[in-house]
Amino acid sequence: MQNPTTLLNRIKDTRAKVQRFVMTALCAVLISALPGTAQAQTNAPMPPAMKPDPNAPSAASQEPIQNLLDREPEPLFSDNTLVPYAPASGSIQGTAEGLDGGALYLMAKLTRDSQPLNDNLIWRIYSETTNADGRLQLIATSKGGDAEFRLDPGAYMIHTSYGYAQATNRIVIGKEVLSKMVTLNAGGIKFDATLPDGAPLESGPVTFDIYSREFDQRGERDLIASSVKPGSIIRLNADTYHIVSRYGDANAEIRADIQVLPGKLTEATIFHKAADITLKLVNERGGEAIANTTWSVLSPGGDVVVEATGAFPDFVLAAGEYEAVARNNGRTYLHTFTVEPGADREVEVVSSISELVSGSSRAN
Repeated sequence: MQNPTTLLNRIKDTRAKVQRFVMTALCAVLISALPGTAQAQTNAPMPPAMKPDPNAPSAASQEPIQNLLDREPEPLFSDNTLVPYAPASGSIQGTAEGLDGGALYLMAKLTRDSQPLNDNLIWRIYSETTNADGRLQLIATSKGGDAEFRLDPGAYMIHTSYGYAQATNRIVIGKEVLSKMVTLNAGGIKFDATLPDGAPLESGPVTFDIYSREFDQRGERDLIASSVKPGSIIRLNADTYHIVSRYGDANAEIRADIQVLPGKLTEATIFHKAADITLKLVNERGGEAIANTTWSVLSPGGDVVVEATGAFPDFVLAAGEYEAVARNNGRTYLHTFTVEPGADREVEVVSSISELVSGSSRAN
């Protein structure tokens, strides 16, 4: 059995050894954190890397750097459709040179849901400041489909036309790239004319005039397009228009209000109740026409419908009853006749008194 004093001394020695071990370990950790030690560890050779697994799936590619011209465009003028930026295909005139201004890329379509238009567009860029004549100053133009303009920083008016359809928008541009879509909200109308029996009037003297439906302060309609031929397609903003169709130059005229829908082609067929009438002054029925004759065609109320001079005056007249007045060599000859729809014919006015008496009861 050990002496208690000896046992106590041995316990104290063991405790001192444990404390020295702990202090040595702490010093080793602190030394490894010093800069010199870290640099030494960094310079130590790295273990060889593992070979890649050929069957492992490939990593997703990184997003490429986005070009400024390919950036997400701003909302358009008329709706919220986005358009990509691309070089303009139309010819550009009057654009600002240099890199000190902004770039404006424009596209247009008929409706929100239609495809962009590729041709027949006319773009005009106006400054908001007026010139000496009090008009907006034209800055640049472009024809075709999409258009690109280089503009100095400032405010501009953009006028877009597609046939008779048009839109005007205002834009403020700085030293930036803008991409805009113009929605015209437009459609088209195609005109045709026929006789009541369905016979088309393709080669005849038929024209169409397009007016606005509303009257101005003078009580007149604004003329939008004139002398439109049958078969023509006219592009217009979506609205209701007043159409006047004329067959010939006299009184064969039909009026109608026609609605143009956005993105649609409206086909309008006008039925003319009229006929082509040729007048002749003759000494006897079936005889030769007398030259140097002055003609007047009167309505039943006595109003002058049309006048002409010659041996064979030709008129397109609306269906109805008329009186022909022929003047030749100081004498006046009268004859009443009727026009039937689609019945083109010659009307003879006889100068012989005997013929007039014998033929007064016959319809000519």
